[in-house]
Amino acid sequence: MKLSLLPYATDGVLAGATLGQKVFLLMLKDCKAAPSTPSVLVIDFTMIELATASFLRESVFALKDHMRSRGSNWYPVFANVLPEIEEEFAILTEARRDAVILCDCDAEGLTNNARLFGDLDPKHTRTFELVALEGEADAGSLAGAYGAQEELQKPTAWNNRLKSLVERGVLMEITRGRAKTYRPAW
Repeated sequence: MKLSLLPYATDGVLAGATLGQKVFLLMLKDCKAAPSTPSVLVIDFTMIELATASFLRESVFALKDHMRSRGSNWYPVFANVLPEIEEEFAILTEARRDAVILCDCDAEGLTNNARLFGDLDPKHTRTFELVALEGEADAGSLAGAYGAQEELQKPTAWNNRLKSLVERGVLMEITRGRAKTYRPAW
C-alpha cells in the first residue's frame, strides 16, 4: 500500500506539529485494515520539497511508533525523500537513537534503492546488515553463521537484537508456527 503526502502539502511544504497530528490521524484511518502478513506501507514524499522535523515527528514517526507498539503487520517505509527532508529525518533519528527505511518508489508502488537511515548503535546496525545480506534469517542461523566472527554465539543475544530492530520497524518479523524469521522491511 502506498500513501502520498502530497494532498496535505501547501506548495510542496509540510510544516508544523498541528498539521502533522492531523495527517497522522488521516493516515491511520487510511490503513486501519492491517494485512494478515507483514507488509510494507510506503509513505510517499513525491513532490514534497520540505517537511519540517515537527511535522515528521507528529505524523510519520507517530504512525511508525503506533504501528510498532500495536504489533501491526504494516511496516512504514519512506519513499522519494529529498536531501533537504533527509536532514529533518536525521534530526529526529539522532534525537531518538532510531532508524527508518528510506527508498525510491515508482508510480506503480515498486520500491528500490532501499536503505537503512538513522542512528543505531553499531551492534544493531551490524545485525541489520547481516539479515539484509542473508535476505531472511533467524537468531539460530545468525548465531551459527556469524557467532564466532561477531563474538556473539548465543541465539538469545541475537534474538534480543532482532526484536529491537522489529520494534524500530526496520526488520519484519515473520511467524511460522513457533518459529520466527526476520527480513528487512523493504
